Amino acid sequence: MSAPACISPFDVVDAQLEAYNDQDLEAFCSFYADDAVLCAYNGEVQTEGLEAIRVRHADLFARFPQNKATLKGRYVLGHRVIDHEHVERAPGGETFEVAAIYTISDAKIVRVDFVK
Repeated sequence: MSAPACISPFDVVDAQLEAYNDQDLEAFCSFYADDAVLCAYNGEVQTEGLEAIRVRHADLFARFPQNKATLKGRYVLGHRVIDHEHVERAPGGETFEVAAIYTISDAKIVRVDFVK
């Protein structure tokens, strides 16, 4: 499944978050460009390329099968989407807040900057 070129940045990120919460690795990865990067705030690249993103999330989903991200707020600024998410690794387990700044191009996520 891949996103059509006419899908909005909001819809790309929304569908990606749904696939993340469903732990549907193939659907999740379908929203990322082949050369996408995941970065720490201020630009340090932590994961580079779709295959590395796939490996990272396969591991995450295996280690935390009840992991969920709850959307606390969303802002759309042109081709960028900023989400405030509350992440819970398991019911009663580790939780944290994160801001994810998604950059979208041609209906694919090309960059995510995480602020923790």
